[in-house]
Amino acid sequence: MSGIREYNLQANSDTDREHQVQLELLDKLGKAIDSDQDSAAVCDLLGELIAYSEAHFASEELLMRMKSYDDFEAHQEDHFQMLEVLRHMSEQAVTGQLPLVAGKAQDALGFLEQHIATRDKRLADYVRHNL
Repeated sequence: MSGIREYNLQANSDTDREHQVQLELLDKLGKAIDSDQDSAAVCDLLGELIAYSEAHFASEELLMRMKSYDDFEAHQEDHFQMLEVLRHMSEQAVTGQLPLVAGKAQDALGFLEQHIATRDKRLADYVRHNL
């Protein structure tokens, strides 16, 4: 996570806070599964994470469009993939397949950390230098 901390030191406080919320929600999800919480609790956390991520990604995509960002499509594709994974996890949680959700939660955390450290860092640099 050092790359994320590095990025967050350079990014604006709103972006930092939004990424921190996403990471915290994923962490809570993992802890809920590890502590054998029921499917309903896991579904609630996933619903919150999905809703938050949709809003965060939409605001990033709007910013990218407003700034004519040159890597928009690839960045947007990451968002799409992340939301697909989260929605699939939610479907699995509803049907009680929590062990499958646990593994995907770790994968999603890794994917999000990588996304923040690379694509989001590049976007922040672009915005900062091309205002």
